[in-house]
Amino acid sequence: MKDPLGIAALAALVVVALAAMRLGWRHRVARSEASVGPIPAVPDAAALGDPTWGPAEATYVSTTAAGDWLDRVAAHDLGVRSRADVSIHPSGVLVARTGARDVFIPAAALRDVMRSPGIAGKVVGRDGLVVLRWELDGNGLDTGLRPRHAADRATLLDAVRPLITTAQPGPAGSDPDVSEERTR
Repeated sequence: MKDPLGIAALAALVVVALAAMRLGWRHRVARSEASVGPIPAVPDAAALGDPTWGPAEATYVSTTAAGDWLDRVAAHDLGVRSRADVSIHPSGVLVARTGARDVFIPAAALRDVMRSPGIAGKVVGRDGLVVLRWELDGNGLDTGLRPRHAADRATLLDAVRPLITTAQPGPAGSDPDVSEERTR
């Protein structure tokens, strides 16, 4: 060992950096919980109904503030990337995740579905993600999913669209021209 004091200083610096990152994530979770509120609970099997599509394997990428795909929502494990099985039910979309809480998006909360090349920390290009835009207590959210099989992207879009009624207003600050552009 050439410089034990230097090694100790470097180790201390790494520990301080990791502690600061953990503290920053905790603050992001607290801010997200204050602005998002509680997420819908996953209904029991009877209330959920039989799936009209799926389950299909996917990667749950993250949930962000609608239209601001760099503002990851950390509350309720919504910012945790995980493997998932996505299924569409008459009552909504179920994202059953491995290693994180399941996410249920009620049909009444859905506002739009589109394709995108990326969202918060994941860029796949060529519209490889399916993004579900939904509203929770007046807050617009975008949830990004990357289906494992490319053919599932189009069928997922087609399965979600009937759940979205045209009478529903978009979230505050949403721009319908932007979502139309993203679906091309």
